[in-house]
Amino acid sequence: MSDLTFLSAVTMAQHVRQKKISPVELADAHLSKIERLNPKLNAFVHVDAERVRREAREAEAVLISGKALGSLHGVPISIKSSLDVAGMRCETGTRLRSGNVATHDAPLVARLRKAGAIVLGVTNTPEILMAWETDNLLYGRTNSPWDLERTPGGSSGGEAAAIAAGMSAGGVGSDGGGSIRVPAHFSGICGLKPTPGRIPATGHFPPSGGPFALIGVAGPMARTVADLTALFEVMQGPDDGDTCAAPVPLRRWSENEIKKLRVGYFEDDGRTPVTTETRIAVRKAAEALKSAGFKVEPFQPEGLEEARVLWKKFFVTGGGMLIRPMFQGREEDLSPALKQFLEWSAAEQALTGDSLMEAWIARDTLRAKFLAQMRKYPILLCPVAAIPAFRHAERSWAIEGKEVGYLDAWSYTEWFNLLGNPAAVVPVNHSDRGLPIGVQIVGRPWEEEQVLGVAAALEAQCNAWRVPPIS
Repeated sequence: MSDLTFLSAVTMAQHVRQKKISPVELADAHLSKIERLNPKLNAFVHVDAERVRREAREAEAVLISGKALGSLHGVPISIKSSLDVAGMRCETGTRLRSGNVATHDAPLVARLRKAGAIVLGVTNTPEILMAWETDNLLYGRTNSPWDLERTPGGSSGGEAAAIAAGMSAGGVGSDGGGSIRVPAHFSGICGLKPTPGRIPATGHFPPSGGPFALIGVAGPMARTVADLTALFEVMQGPDDGDTCAAPVPLRRWSENEIKKLRVGYFEDDGRTPVTTETRIAVRKAAEALKSAGFKVEPFQPEGLEEARVLWKKFFVTGGGMLIRPMFQGREEDLSPALKQFLEWSAAEQALTGDSLMEAWIARDTLRAKFLAQMRKYPILLCPVAAIPAFRHAERSWAIEGKEVGYLDAWSYTEWFNLLGNPAAVVPVNHSDRGLPIGVQIVGRPWEEEQVLGVAAALEAQCNAWRVPPIS
């Protein structure tokens, strides 16, 4: 491919090691792409071109010296601006943190640098991450590289747009209710929401603590599953700052072992309808895995509605209770999306000590029952969302004769935040309007390697990634 920025991250690293391309060439190609496309997409909010070129020259010098290279040596990546990157803005899209510059790298960023990756910059988010559309009063809205009138999703929307458009080879998002998976689905790329604690969320704002540590994670985003896997392998591992951390060893599964996993799939949950094109994508994914040698059967697990209700208690009700006091006396700094979120939160019955304890115990009880069902089907296949990428500011949609509201449209991802399952998104198809449609592959906690193995098999069968129109 003549455009270096659309090589996979794994291929970039291989070519660098083989001295077919240099880290300086890769950095210049990505910086040029950012200069050309970012004014239209508004994906990056901070790029330090001088620093990037300096680090690329240093990476080139290491290459010439013959020293050992990391697995991502010279690969240009991006980081969501809710994670600490030394010397770069970490504002999480809110005026309350305007001008905040991180003094050190989050552990996962340090691990990526140690592997040789070069951080191009940080990407846009909705205010305090509480939206599935990336827009805020600090930097404005981020546009989809598939259609500038649509959103690349949220809250990792800037990250998804940058990667899809070839402005970044891959990077890092975070996910408390679909914030990696929905943008990946909307933007035609891959994303992984890991088990809480598998990749450290240390250095993220808002910090993950209490019940939010059960649902909020950081994870990789990329254009291919191989790249997703390469990023995951570098980023994973315990860190003392992550309350859910556990010393889970990295495991590698053979193709034959992966194909022994039984897959259960469902096209909708019986409550929130999905578009016909979404159904077709799930069906296509199920048939593709069958063709690849998997045993795939229709299966809808019990407890999905209870999971949605409990997730809403933690994320919407609890999240609003924590955020609302932050804006006391500074209400004029609230973005419209966050103001709306806080109104939705205020309409719910406030959590008390008793009701929070009841919800927490109910979550753990439900999780045990859900995982028992997954003994037969250790892999689940289902939609990512009810719809493909929506137009800016839309908040409801008519699907199969029913009005689907904003929060309900993403319930397909919210369940697995509540339950702590790892889940990956792989592009499978495109809508009649040419918009990407991904599907969600869900595994049991701490079994990310299995999820990625199934995702790789599905990707090989579907081969659905495309260069978006803007590029």
